[in-house]
Amino acid sequence: MERHRKAVGLVSATVRSLFERGEPYRIGHGSTNSTRPPHQKAGARVVDISRLRHVLSIDAAARTALVEPNVPMDRLVEETMRRGLVPPVVMEFPGITAGGGFAGTAGESSSFRHGYFDEGVAGVEMVLPDGEVVFARPDGGEEHHADLFRGAAGALGTLGVTTLLELRLVEAREFVRTTYRRTSSVAEAVRVVREECADGKGNDYVDGILFSKDHGVVITGKLTDDGPEDPKSVRTFSHPWDPWFYMHARELTEGLPSCVSSASESSTTTQTASDGTVTEYIPLAEYLFRYDRGGFWVGQAAFDYFRPVPFNRFFRWYLDDFLHTRTLYRALHGSGESARFVVQDVGLPYAAAEPFVDYVADNLKIWPLWLCPLKTPKGPTFHPHLRAGKSSSQQIPGEEKGEGEAGQMLNVGVWGWGPQSRDEFVEVNRALERRVAELGGTKWLYAHTYYSEPEFWDAYGGRAAYEALRAKYKATSLPSVYDKVRVGTDDVGWKLRLKSLWPVGGLWGIWKAIKSGDFLLHRAAAWKWGGGDAGVRMGEERKEKAA
Repeated sequence: MERHRKAVGLVSATVRSLFERGEPYRIGHGSTNSTRPPHQKAGARVVDISRLRHVLSIDAAARTALVEPNVPMDRLVEETMRRGLVPPVVMEFPGITAGGGFAGTAGESSSFRHGYFDEGVAGVEMVLPDGEVVFARPDGGEEHHADLFRGAAGALGTLGVTTLLELRLVEAREFVRTTYRRTSSVAEAVRVVREECADGKGNDYVDGILFSKDHGVVITGKLTDDGPEDPKSVRTFSHPWDPWFYMHARELTEGLPSCVSSASESSTTTQTASDGTVTEYIPLAEYLFRYDRGGFWVGQAAFDYFRPVPFNRFFRWYLDDFLHTRTLYRALHGSGESARFVVQDVGLPYAAAEPFVDYVADNLKIWPLWLCPLKTPKGPTFHPHLRAGKSSSQQIPGEEKGEGEAGQMLNVGVWGWGPQSRDEFVEVNRALERRVAELGGTKWLYAHTYYSEPEFWDAYGGRAAYEALRAKYKATSLPSVYDKVRVGTDDVGWKLRLKSLWPVGGLWGIWKAIKSGDFLLHRAAAWKWGGGDAGVRMGEERKEKAA
């Protein structure tokens, strides 16, 4: 803790100096999982917190951990699993940090039960804009800065610098018993996702993938220490010859009949049932990071860009170092291709999901689409939430009366190529924002955001409360959330125009990825299933305790 206190003291002194001079700043983490153009940050003062990247302690009895903000999910999971624990919500890209999950929005396949990542945070240490260091908790009132905690969650660091998080943990298990259910229509997929979130189902994880309007898969997981009868049949996704998860799910289910009921409980490793289900056992960490290789499916875009490199198993193996999410993000930012690749996550009422998917299919023609159920908080919040007060012309057939700001909603992930023309690309994103608003939803702010300021505050609300909080905690000299997320539509400059020429941007992106060294990190990952990994150690510790 002494090292931590010294590091925080340095951050505090730097922030205080900038505050006294009235200079705004941005926070330097050393990495990013945002797709907002990096050139918009150029020239800003930087408060470097990249050294705050350690798990300081884990209290197994209290099921809590003290974690610095730049601890990535893979390192966090490795440390907690050694003690038989895991965060209730783990972001599915290993490089996303704990601080990023709190300051941004992180909803994953366990969020139907646990909500966003910040709902598993018991408290945060923050350096306020004038350099004061405080510890904020979500309850306890004024004494514990509860208003600051609630306001800072999802506010992108606009109220201060997070320097420490106290995380709640839950008991881990060695495997996730994973069931894939084939669906044959969008309506069926949405209905099955909602059904699988019911308490009586006993699921710990629920998400879905739509490959087309008539082929979807709903994926459910239950934590268990009981593995398959044949240990060789354990399914992994982290090794170079392993399949990418979404391709595996598609191949498992494309020949199955539509789902009509839940799969029977079976101890077999892989089961094909007459009701359109397949079941297999995945080690916990392999499940949590199953989408890392290929970044869900957007890694295929690299092959689209570098044609004629074929998108086949050999080249996915040969280029594996460059196809993990850390490296893909580096390359995306370096290449400038985020200026024509649609990356949007939206949260919608369940009844709005099918109309929205129809809109995406008709206007963007992007497949696959991700479905992730979420327990959402009441507004005002910068997290995606259900928007109350829709006019009668915007009412969605079939939506329950009274479902408003808080409750269950569905995240639809839309990730794919957009128009090459910048003007057309901007309009496609603007039209998507308008359609989401019409359907009573909101979107993730990590993505390209083109709202006008009135549209933004209408969507996320609470401007008066937010500005009052900024004034109370002396944050008015910092950029607001809107300032940080809005993507400018003015001229992008000669560098981005040069990168738009094939293959200049792609080659520059690869160079930036190589220079970062991120492409080597996955090789040493202790969470991977295999000799000496965190999952095996966790199992051995549990066996020793039982003996």
